[in-house]
Amino acid sequence: MNLDRFRAPDPTAPAHRFGAPRDAGVPRMEHVRVTAPDLARRAMMEKTRGRLVVAAAGFAVLFGALTLKLADATVIRPVLPKPAVQHRNDPPTPPPAGPAEAAAPPAALDTGPHALRAMITDRNGEILAISLPTAGLFANPREMADPADAAHKIAGVLPRLDEAMVRARLSDSNRQFVYLARQITPKEELQINALGIPGVYFQPTERRHYPLGRVAAQVVGGVDVDDHGVAGVEKAFEKRLLDDPSPLKLSLDVRVQAVVREELVQGMQDFQAIAGCGIVMDVHTGEVIAMVSLPDYDANDFGRADPNERRNRAVGNVYEPGSTFKLQNVSAALDDGVVNIWNGFDASSPIHVGRFTINDFQGKHRFLYIPEIIAYSSNIGAAHMADAVGPERQRAWLQKMGMLARVPIELPEATTSLYPPERAWKSLATMTIGFGQGIAVTPLHVVRGTAAVANGGILLNPTILALPPDAPPPDGVRVMQQSTSDIVRKMMRLVVTEGVGKSAEVPGYFVGGKTGTAQKTAGGHGYKRDARVDAFMGVFPMNAPRYAVYMMLDEPKANASTHGYATAGWVVAPVAARVIARAAPMLGLLPDTDHAAEIDAALSMPLQPGRPGNVRPTPPIGPPMARVTPRLPTAPAGTLQVPTVPSLHDLRHEARYLAPADAAR
Repeated sequence: MNLDRFRAPDPTAPAHRFGAPRDAGVPRMEHVRVTAPDLARRAMMEKTRGRLVVAAAGFAVLFGALTLKLADATVIRPVLPKPAVQHRNDPPTPPPAGPAEAAAPPAALDTGPHALRAMITDRNGEILAISLPTAGLFANPREMADPADAAHKIAGVLPRLDEAMVRARLSDSNRQFVYLARQITPKEELQINALGIPGVYFQPTERRHYPLGRVAAQVVGGVDVDDHGVAGVEKAFEKRLLDDPSPLKLSLDVRVQAVVREELVQGMQDFQAIAGCGIVMDVHTGEVIAMVSLPDYDANDFGRADPNERRNRAVGNVYEPGSTFKLQNVSAALDDGVVNIWNGFDASSPIHVGRFTINDFQGKHRFLYIPEIIAYSSNIGAAHMADAVGPERQRAWLQKMGMLARVPIELPEATTSLYPPERAWKSLATMTIGFGQGIAVTPLHVVRGTAAVANGGILLNPTILALPPDAPPPDGVRVMQQSTSDIVRKMMRLVVTEGVGKSAEVPGYFVGGKTGTAQKTAGGHGYKRDARVDAFMGVFPMNAPRYAVYMMLDEPKANASTHGYATAGWVVAPVAARVIARAAPMLGLLPDTDHAAEIDAALSMPLQPGRPGNVRPTPPIGPPMARVTPRLPTAPAGTLQVPTVPSLHDLRHEARYLAPADAAR
């Protein structure tokens, strides 16, 4: 075997190309001479190539890590946004001190989720209060390049600001935080942001808005500049409105609320009254359907409203209730067995106790049966009846009916009643309280007590919150017998059909109630002759009581339509009738005229009931006084003779004026 062909060729031997002649051969290797600059250039290129490889590898690692992180955050373990931990009412935090951090924006600048104060609605979902997103404008004066120019631009967007004040604040380089404006609108925020002023920042805030303005203004209340509740529901449910975003549903019905307000406004205009109040309440649940106090204000201007307008007279003012309190008087006498409906009292002469006189306005001047005392609203008869009950039992009754304590409703403005101390609660106080003078309670006291009289004798706690539709009946306290409630309901109906409350009648609704005309005190001693509070306390329908309606006008004046009278039967009872006629259909109650005769027959009661045959006859109950003095001179025609009864101040400080019979007790 020839092994020469497997040996490496001689590098010095010439190489021949295929197809070329033998003498055309070229050497297999050439020697090339490389200069020093070429070697340096080649070395630099190799070094650069190495650096590029290292850089490329580094970028590959970085992009790989970023890809893995994005995949983990978006696919494998998605990252959800966290709610802002800062409370919405916390003030902005100023920038940290120190030159190194002087240019950093304030830490309070938070663009995350912003918790708003919960809405307040009526029982049907109508919005009464809602929070709208706004922004607070503040700045860091140390970042201001030109405070004067910045102030001029900001004032151009917010003309309500004082440009000089803004310039002074922005020029104070000793401060790192100054507030410029609260609750600017989103549009204003965008306009200021577009100015590009360094050192100006925004903080998410809110502004409380009341879409219905004056409707239920005193009930809903208001908030201060920091959005904290300061009155009404806003104050009472501060924590609930901040912690629970779901709407707070009130028991109010804005439709009925508007009706009550409209009729009260009309009544105030017709009779030039200085104030008014109206309440509608469910007698079986205690839910307040309407609560109006006049004068009122636009709830959006709470801070600028007059204190007299912000006052909720339904729960925050006390008045002597007048003859509406006779319902409590007769209920106590009947329930305690002191009288029966066929009993009566001598109302032919005024009652004189010391220097005080109790008289009737347009009295009958004769013996009156119990139903007549209520229907004709006799002060003399009511005083005799109260004296028969006695101070101890009367005080205990009013205590049981909640008249001597604050009404337990959620509104913070609710106040307690005024009444004589126990040491002064003697015969004189008992008689005057029997017809609603000498004691002062809020209108809601009267409504609550009358609801218990009408609903079968159950005293309920009024509430401003709507009860769930499927909620069980609220707990109440039985304060009187069912039979007593049935009798007094018939007397309330008798007031409207035969007595002084005829103008409150609404066909088909079988209204029952009681008028009340109470004189106003004259600086603590005695009463004013021409200033009174007129009220009508009604319930409908009396055959199946559902709603209580209270209407009151403060210091009404007589006019031609009332023939010169300014008493409740002429002034307020018609207002209550209009409210019932308009509001009852809204509440789902339609007039029942088809069965009117049957219902009226079931509710009827004679003014002079006969004694049942199985009851032993008893002599008429006479005056409790041991001494009866002559009547006062008759007043001139066309004038109102005012009974000179003692005021609450008199009862507290002049309890020594007692009749001899009382002194012997």
